[in-house]
Amino acid sequence: MKIFVTGGAGYIGSHVVKALGEAGHDILVYDNLSTGNERAVLYGSLVRGELADKPAIAAALAAFRPEAVMHFAASIQVEESVREPLAYYRNNVTNTLNLLEAMQEAGIGRFVYSSTAAVYGIPARIPVDETAPLMPINPYGASKVMIERVLADLSRTGAVSYAALRYFNVAGADPAGRIGQAYRTPPTHLITRALKTAKGEFPQLAVYGTDYPTPDGTCVRDYIHVDDLAAAHLLALDRLRAGERAESMNCGYGHGYSVREVVAAARRVTGVDFPVQEAGRRPGDPPALVADSGLLRRLTGWQPRHDDLDFIIRTAWEWEQKLGMGGRA
Repeated sequence: MKIFVTGGAGYIGSHVVKALGEAGHDILVYDNLSTGNERAVLYGSLVRGELADKPAIAAALAAFRPEAVMHFAASIQVEESVREPLAYYRNNVTNTLNLLEAMQEAGIGRFVYSSTAAVYGIPARIPVDETAPLMPINPYGASKVMIERVLADLSRTGAVSYAALRYFNVAGADPAGRIGQAYRTPPTHLITRALKTAKGEFPQLAVYGTDYPTPDGTCVRDYIHVDDLAAAHLLALDRLRAGERAESMNCGYGHGYSVREVVAAARRVTGVDFPVQEAGRRPGDPPALVADSGLLRRLTGWQPRHDDLDFIIRTAWEWEQKLGMGGRA
């Protein structure tokens, strides 16, 4: 298939592009490179463009004539979304509407959407499944809920068939070491910050909140290897190609690790007893988020291959060691 991938030069997008390329798909990446890296695009072609520029999107779609669109070009940092909500609604909502309108005008009806577990807020039951109410507690999660609702409404008109994949905590890197996380700004993801602390790029690792209602007082998260997440996207695409209409599905392993457990694993994998500083809670952080991914498994046959925290951290550590001290590939 011909696949148009927004944000395909970023961390998750580039791993999905890798999986698409290895499966033989024809790919056009549309990315403004604000957080992505041109060298991370291992397959297909890259067009540099803004989702705020609807005529540019329309021109790229008209020239490439894709059969489906995969959308990864979102702003994703929870704490930043609390500080700068308008920027998050502008990029994650307004710019996505630009993309959907351009798709509709071009007659493109298949859409794979990068959503998030943040749509659930603080779920009443863990692990959380897709029947749980969508009650986000930060602007990032709220922006994703808005687009899921737009997609549901569009689907009822017959204009689009979509899969919205609700990610839990994505981590790790290409096991072959070709791509991984490469930040232009200081990273906020726990595993990446832990590894950069082990490298000596940060003087200490901050642990935000030790008084949560969890077994050790720190937040619990479901960590999924980025390659397993990429595989879920290709299976979701296969469902759309087979004529399925709409679905929102959780992407996680179904069990979580606390911040303290992740710190211990990072020390174990790196062999570095890096310093940790305990700090207060961050705004917008729920105590625990763990996926019930039964729906994804039943509908697509998805079977994760890398459900091992040490393996996830090891691939990320091997990638980090390839990076310079500036954190870029």
